[in-house]
Amino acid sequence: MLFRVLICIILSLMQNVCAKEPITPIPLTMDLNPDKVALGQLLFEDKRLSHDNTIACVSCHDLAKGGTDQLSHSIGINDTEGDINAPTVFNSGFNFRQFWNGRAATLEEQVHGPIHHPKEMGSHWIEVINKLKKDQAYLKKFKALYPQGIQIQNIKEAIALYERSLFTPNARFDQYLRGNHKAISSDEKKGYTLFKQYGCIACHQGMNIGGNLYQVFGVLNNYFEQRGNITQADLGRFTVTGKEYDRYRFKVPSLRNVEITAPYFHDGSAKTLKEAVDIMAFHQLGRTIPEHEKQLIVIFLKTLTGTYQGVLLK
Repeated sequence: MLFRVLICIILSLMQNVCAKEPITPIPLTMDLNPDKVALGQLLFEDKRLSHDNTIACVSCHDLAKGGTDQLSHSIGINDTEGDINAPTVFNSGFNFRQFWNGRAATLEEQVHGPIHHPKEMGSHWIEVINKLKKDQAYLKKFKALYPQGIQIQNIKEAIALYERSLFTPNARFDQYLRGNHKAISSDEKKGYTLFKQYGCIACHQGMNIGGNLYQVFGVLNNYFEQRGNITQADLGRFTVTGKEYDRYRFKVPSLRNVEITAPYFHDGSAKTLKEAVDIMAFHQLGRTIPEHEKQLIVIFLKTLTGTYQGVLLK
C-alpha cells in the first residue's frame, strides 16, 4: 500500500498538481486551422486510403461509437481481423505517444501505420497519392493550403490536425474540477475518492486521465499467464524495444469517455466497466474491491464522458 501511495505522490508531482487535483480538465477550446481540419476530416473518412477502397480511418474510429469500432479486434481490408483493440481517437492529441505499444511519437507519425498495415488498410503512399491526385477537389484543396500540393507530409498533417480537433471538454468531472461542486453527486465523489485511495490514480491522472506513461499489464498478478494464448500484440513495448523490461508493458489508456468505449484493454477482453475494474484491481493492485465500492468507482468513471462540438457523447 505504501509503495502505491509513493508512486501516486511522484506522478502527481510530475504533473505539477501536488497542491491541486491529480486530474486536470480538458481546455474548452483549441486553436487549429479550420480549413486544414476540414481537409483532414475528408481524408479521415476517405476509403481510398485503403488498398481496396473499403476501409477508412473512421471505419475503426467511429465518432458515433466513442471514437472506436466497439470490437475486440478491428476489421481491415478483405474482412481481415486485426490483432488488437482500436483505441479511441477522441482526445488522442493529448496522449504522449500513439498506439498501445507507443511506437509512434506523434499523430502525424501514427497515420503511416494503418495505411501500410496488411490487416488494416493494406496500402502504401504511392498508391494513396495517385488516387488522391485523380480527384480535382483534392487537388484544389491541397493547393490552397499547401504550396507543395498532395504530398505524404501534408496528408499526415491534415489528418493529425483533424484528430487533434476531436477533443471532448466539459465532462461533468471537468466542471467539478473547475469549481462546480454540484456537477457530480455525493456518490460520484465517493467513487473518485476510492479511485485515488486504491491507487488507480497512480497510472490514470493528468489531463487525459492516462495516456501519459507506460505500465506493465499485470503488475501484481500475471494477467497473460492467467488468460493464456499469448500473441505478438500482447508483448507491448517489447515489440518496439526488444528489452525484457518492456515485455507486457503498454501505454496506459485514457479514461476519458470510458463509459462508451467498451470493450476494454488492448485485447478487448473486458466487456463492461465493472469487469474492467475487477481486472485492474486484481492484476494491477493485487486487491479485490468490495461490490459497493466497485459500483461507486464505476459511477465516478461515468462522469468522465465529455462533449464533442457541444453535444454530450453517448
